[in-house]
Amino acid sequence: MKKITSLFLILFTSFSFLQAQDQELASPDNNIWIGITTQPFLHYTIKKNGKILLPEVRATMTLKNGKILAKGDKIKGHKVNTVKETITPTVAVKNATIPNHYNELVIKYKNFKVAFRAYNDAVAYRFITNFKDSIIVKSEQFKLQLPNKSTAWFAQLDNKDNVQDRWMNSYEHLYLEKPTNTLGSSTAELPLLVNLHEEGKILITESDLHDYPGLYFTGAKNNSLKSIFPPRVKTNRKNVKGQGGWDRVVHPKTVYPYIAKTSGKRTFPWRIIAIADKDIQLLNNEIVYKLAEPNRLENTDWITPGQVAWDWWNHWNITGVDFKAGINNQTYKYYIDFAARHNLPYIIMDDGWYMLGDLTQESENIDVAELSQYAQSKDVGIILWCSWLTLDKQMKEVMDLFEKWNIKGIKVDFMNRDDQDMVNFYWRCAKAAAEHHLIVDYHGSHKPAGLNRTYPNVINYEGVAGLENDKWTDKMATPTMAVTLPFTRMFAGPMDYTPGAMRNAQKRDFKAIGDYPMSLGTRCQQLAMYVLYDAPLQMLSDNPTIYEKNPKSLQFITSVPTTWDKTIPLAGKIGQYFAMARKKGKQYFVGAMTNWDARDLTIDFSFLPPGDWQIVIFKDGVNADRNGIDFKKTTSTISNKDQLKIHMAPGGGWAARISKP
Repeated sequence: MKKITSLFLILFTSFSFLQAQDQELASPDNNIWIGITTQPFLHYTIKKNGKILLPEVRATMTLKNGKILAKGDKIKGHKVNTVKETITPTVAVKNATIPNHYNELVIKYKNFKVAFRAYNDAVAYRFITNFKDSIIVKSEQFKLQLPNKSTAWFAQLDNKDNVQDRWMNSYEHLYLEKPTNTLGSSTAELPLLVNLHEEGKILITESDLHDYPGLYFTGAKNNSLKSIFPPRVKTNRKNVKGQGGWDRVVHPKTVYPYIAKTSGKRTFPWRIIAIADKDIQLLNNEIVYKLAEPNRLENTDWITPGQVAWDWWNHWNITGVDFKAGINNQTYKYYIDFAARHNLPYIIMDDGWYMLGDLTQESENIDVAELSQYAQSKDVGIILWCSWLTLDKQMKEVMDLFEKWNIKGIKVDFMNRDDQDMVNFYWRCAKAAAEHHLIVDYHGSHKPAGLNRTYPNVINYEGVAGLENDKWTDKMATPTMAVTLPFTRMFAGPMDYTPGAMRNAQKRDFKAIGDYPMSLGTRCQQLAMYVLYDAPLQMLSDNPTIYEKNPKSLQFITSVPTTWDKTIPLAGKIGQYFAMARKKGKQYFVGAMTNWDARDLTIDFSFLPPGDWQIVIFKDGVNADRNGIDFKKTTSTISNKDQLKIHMAPGGGWAARISKP
């Protein structure tokens, strides 16, 4: 339960609010300052410790009738206040409690407001409208003037010109650092991380996205970035049964010349600029969660995070059994037995369990009711994969059926868009799932933007170039991306990267084999991902047979929690390496990863409480630079006075579990 511990008026301007044109807002620690100018249009400057971070950020909204909100409008008043509260998340992705301390300024105009918030590590603003009737938003202007020589980690869309493909996006692009003035007419997805060099880094994203399209950026003159949005879709291209993707992927056919038609009385998404002096400050920033609409659900006791045995990545490739492995009840009972033996709360039945186009019709050799009864007898829950399109067409019928079967969750896939209508599907699906006590894992999805706070049954998102890409290419799920994503994509929220490969290879030995996949990098890098990646629903991507042939790795993986009491960033530099500690109950876990460069790091254990602790370490083996599978497990004693030098092979990792002896 949230509790506001202080809420009081603070003064930021020397003029009467009726006369004011310029406003100021400072962070609680007074290190971040926002200077707001309201004429001739709304724009603001951000300073950190007296130095300019962003010389100008423009914020206006254009309606279809030509009215531009916050351009030439007279201020009717303003309100300033401070909030200091503690948020207790239903699903503790990083921390069991989240301090939420900010100063707020709300500028009032005739039919709308603009709210600004200043935190110690971020600033944000949003529009709030109060029109009697519905409104059509033609465009929204969020434009940043950047310092010269800035660079950014762009995840760029393919920029196809045709309306059918222009905004199709599963958020599975690589983050590559480039000068900001090179984006040009290309489009970059969020989160967007900008390197201001001497002044640190800023990260741009959004929160509380609903009934509105997702935010992107494109290039503008004078080293600026400006907002761009998917247009509202008028009609969709008709899918032909039997053609590729007919049951799941929907392409626009025609679009409106505007981005949203929506209620005239509403709040719009928060536009976030997070601020970090050091890269590791990005690893524990929960501003997206803080700015999201609070939990709408009265009862959340049924929402259970945990690990899940997954079938699709390993291609149902179990061995040593007396039946033909594949999409059948015998195979899934094998997965259920595996989950039960190792205290995994879930298995997933992925693509193939039902007849395409109809979620009520099981495939040959599949009986979900029987499997569910069997799973219940083993204290294991079943999560079912669904095409979003089929699910949306059969929503009520299917949700009722899943509840009857005692299904615990759904993995919803292939949305591949975030225009207004598709964003609304996410909310519609989350609400219906909650009403039937189903957790949700969105794949083929846009980045998280706060929905997981509002509907905490939304327990994970893909929206990342994850391990599945190693099934068909060596260019995507690389060790370099593995140490880039935590500073970029993972900032927005949970990340279903799907780690856990037991076949691990250095560059020279790697082959992309769809039915018999492996990972780039070492075994210990895969183990470290369980500690380092935020994923309340965390996959075991490889198959039960190979896990049980690797009992040391399996034992460590299944010992790692998926939610945390406390996250403690230790070291890191985007694209190169990072290390973090996590606390859960009376145990601590530590993980570290590197890119393709072998690396030595020193881990400082001063975060531990006093006393002696037992530490179980998994480290790259002496020959891990040749054979990615090579690792060594050791056990010793450690205290908060100790520092430990660790070595990671190219593409390597290091992981540890710490508990009282």
